[in-house]
Amino acid sequence: MAAMNSDDTKPRRRKRGRRSPLASVALVLTGLLITGGAYALFTATSPANASVDMTSAQTIEQGKKLFAANCATCHGLNLSGSDAGPSLIGVGAAAVDFQVGTGRMPLAQDGPQAEVKPRVFDDEATLQMAAYVASISPGPGIPASSDLALTGDATKGAELFRINCAMCHNVAGAGGALTEGKYAPNLQNTSAAHIYEAMLTGPQNMPVFNDDNITPQEKQDIITALKAQNKDAGVGGFQLGSLGPVAEGLFLWIFGLGAVIAFTVWLTAKSN
Repeated sequence: MAAMNSDDTKPRRRKRGRRSPLASVALVLTGLLITGGAYALFTATSPANASVDMTSAQTIEQGKKLFAANCATCHGLNLSGSDAGPSLIGVGAAAVDFQVGTGRMPLAQDGPQAEVKPRVFDDEATLQMAAYVASISPGPGIPASSDLALTGDATKGAELFRINCAMCHNVAGAGGALTEGKYAPNLQNTSAAHIYEAMLTGPQNMPVFNDDNITPQEKQDIITALKAQNKDAGVGGFQLGSLGPVAEGLFLWIFGLGAVIAFTVWLTAKSN
């Protein structure tokens, strides 16, 4: 019998399977999902959503520190203003909540008006600064939750909006251009609280609509109408940005006149 090869007597090593290139991708995606879920859970229960006692000394003191570190350079330590920023005496908590809550403040750069941008401070810090400003001098307060309930008269609110607001914000609340690079912002994604506060305080180029001009109930009617309008699906074809007759006229001018010119050129070509 032929001698066995010495190599045949050695135990063969089992070949290890190669790891699939998708395994690393799946591992990374799993890690991202776990991290994202944990972050969402943390932010959902973070103190920023906790209620803030606007009258407590601790809240006011914390707001004072935040104001001194982030706002006093322009508005002054005593809120009297400077060449770089207006006085905040009498603006009230509502103005602070609106300006800081929409990201307009702190101001990123000089311009015709403050731009909406991602906000720097969370709800808790915003309310703390609002409490401090309100403690120095009285002014319009942050609206109560009962004033923001969408239970008003939408029909009456739409009429009030057309009379008082549509000339700047457009009848659909889509915003519009003003003079000198200024503009009326789009209201379609603005929260009910910020709409109410804007009417109370008159930010930027907006006039002040106090409770003598537009009552709290009428403010609630306007907000109800705006939110109801946002929920309604557009009917009657393309919305064209809900910009009204300007956009519609421009559409007809470009496509209607373009069609006439194209038809004229076609007729001329046929005759030649």
